[in-house]
Amino acid sequence: MATARICVLYVVLSTSTLAEDFKLKHKPSTKPVRLFTEEELTRYDGSEEGQPIYMAVKGVVFDVTKGKEFYGKDAPYNALVGKDSTRAVAKMSLDPADLTSDTTGLTEEQLESLDSIFEGTYKAKYPIVGYTASRILTKDGSYNEDFKPEDQPHFQIKDEF
Repeated sequence: MATARICVLYVVLSTSTLAEDFKLKHKPSTKPVRLFTEEELTRYDGSEEGQPIYMAVKGVVFDVTKGKEFYGKDAPYNALVGKDSTRAVAKMSLDPADLTSDTTGLTEEQLESLDSIFEGTYKAKYPIVGYTASRILTKDGSYNEDFKPEDQPHFQIKDEF
């Protein structure tokens, strides 16, 4: 009987310790995401040493600083940072005309490529630090009441968080 009590006590203590370990290891992020205007986003273009490097794809702003060798100053993909480069990512282009969030006229293949890169590269490798203001605000800065993320082409809100 004493052995059974010791076993039960051990299980109870082990369970609570595991629960505490789980809580400590899986703490939600306390750093809030923010809304970036186009002007604010340009400050994070990799030109200043010690400053984070941000880029947006599909209106989602990623901290790509850990990929500094690709996105930092004078790096091969530096043209993509400090802005929403959705079109350029979809077309795999560094043409200045493609460095925009506008997806008008992209082919189905380019849109599929965009989704694949968004999911497999950016969301998989880089933390989300915010969203572009143009994604949810009108040109005058007021909230776009017609905006529904789930209605945006190739946007899956459930995968974003």
